[in-house]
Amino acid sequence: MAKLKFHHLGVAAVIGCLPFASVQAGEVPNYRDVSQERLEDPEPHNWLMYRGNYEGWGYSPLAEINSGNVDTLRPVWTFSTGVTEGHQSPPIVNDGVMFITTPQNQVFALDARTGEQYWRYQREIPEELFQLHPTNRGVGLYEDKVFVATTDAFLVALEAKTGKVLWETAVEDYKTGYYLTLAPLTVDGLAIVGVSGGEYGIRGFVAAYDVDSGKEVWKRHTIPGPGEPGHDTWEGDTWKTGGASAWITGTYDPDTKILYWGIGNAAPWMPDNRAGDNLYANSVIAINVDTGELVGHHQYHWNEAWDWDEVSAPILMPVKRGNKTLKALVHPARNGYLWVLEPRANGTIGFVDAEPYVRQDVFTSIDGNTGRPTYHPDRIPGIGRKADFCPSLWGGKDWPPAAYNPQTGLLYIPANDNLCGHLTGKAEEYKPGQLYLTTAIADIGLTIFPGSDHIGEIQAWNMDSRTEQWTHNFEFHNWGPILTTGGNLVFAGGTNDRYFRAFDATSGEVLWQFKTNSGVAAVPSTFEVNGVQYVAVQSGWGVDPQRVQGAIDGQLGTKTEVPQGGVVWVFALDR
Repeated sequence: MAKLKFHHLGVAAVIGCLPFASVQAGEVPNYRDVSQERLEDPEPHNWLMYRGNYEGWGYSPLAEINSGNVDTLRPVWTFSTGVTEGHQSPPIVNDGVMFITTPQNQVFALDARTGEQYWRYQREIPEELFQLHPTNRGVGLYEDKVFVATTDAFLVALEAKTGKVLWETAVEDYKTGYYLTLAPLTVDGLAIVGVSGGEYGIRGFVAAYDVDSGKEVWKRHTIPGPGEPGHDTWEGDTWKTGGASAWITGTYDPDTKILYWGIGNAAPWMPDNRAGDNLYANSVIAINVDTGELVGHHQYHWNEAWDWDEVSAPILMPVKRGNKTLKALVHPARNGYLWVLEPRANGTIGFVDAEPYVRQDVFTSIDGNTGRPTYHPDRIPGIGRKADFCPSLWGGKDWPPAAYNPQTGLLYIPANDNLCGHLTGKAEEYKPGQLYLTTAIADIGLTIFPGSDHIGEIQAWNMDSRTEQWTHNFEFHNWGPILTTGGNLVFAGGTNDRYFRAFDATSGEVLWQFKTNSGVAAVPSTFEVNGVQYVAVQSGWGVDPQRVQGAIDGQLGTKTEVPQGGVVWVFALDR
């Protein structure tokens, strides 16, 4: 039985001074400010936010690179980031200026056509601060500013032209387990972030800050306190240390001014300590962007026991049911089910339907009206009680985002099937700033379902007919965020063979592949400069895909080496 091997699972410690930040000077010529209007209607030649648009599509209409010529794609420039560990952020591009983030709190501004560096910002990490997830998932842009969330739980505003620090705000105290890894979402003069740290027993929240001053405008806890709706779903004082992190960027509907944010699992892992449904853990929550008021939610699974964070925000996309086209919320969940939800006029969220897209043996049924699952009692781990379950704690799809292509009408999911696991709980006392899991690392297991010939997949779904149109299988796990384009293409990495690939978006045929320096677990993007389309992605293996690989190797008795080191790869057609 495989045992998970984490790297230095330790404790965030205390220091008495703020970190040091450095900037390597340069200046972006003729920088164009990013307005709210541009974010709501992004130009095809740019990639202005984490998933390309507020709806979370991961789609670009650019089509110079297409299924007929992608086999001539070649690298035109590379850029070494100078650090190892998991590189996960997309290249964000505004009129030929590229912004990337890396592990170790770095931000680079580069010429998107040539790779020449304009400036570099790096915030020094406190020596005693242990990084449980040493990564960063990108910047947010607004007006003349670049926003980055840091490992020591700060939100920093940089001048886009120079990288100069304009302000920095402590979002929370890293000494008690809070940290930030997500790309800030910018809306109507606000920079919005959610916190990580559920493994330390923090109380999660999403918060909005004024882009000019850095002052907090509103803060919405993901666990309701006394007097708030849902507080009675927590027993005693368990709400104070209940986790429910919000560590992936949300999506947004400008028409209704509602944010949709995915929320992680409850803390600690074992449900024995926290009787009740534990709202709003493992949910999507709807937040009024102006006030921070929580106006709706849907909980994908209650009193969670399997570390199935549901932090990926739902994709806002059209889905037909009968004669009606819904403006739906679609979520391929870590719990192994593909959910379709419907936002209501008052902001509440209704359940439409759900079905498994990978092997799932925990849910015995789902209520057709509410979407509430019923559990198999033998699949629920607890204190002193071992349980086997599918999918594994890394889920059918972890944080790597899915994508929607409005031309093909298909949803593309980076999935892992046939990967199961087990957990056994142990009694544990909460201590601020220390891991609070209620399970021993040695009791976290991973198994491959007997007779399976693969683990990783890219699935293409027609959500109108609820049918899987095609699937591409990989021998090992897939940790590849999806980009899809108007050229009938799907781009993704995610595998231990270091390849970055292009697939025919209609058929799933592999049309092109390129072996990079390391594994690709980052979000790809595409953009155009001077009439030339480029595709860009960071290569740099580490964090979760590396940890999963160690567990799979332990199961199979193999040893897989994936070189580390971050490199930005930019491709264009051979001309």
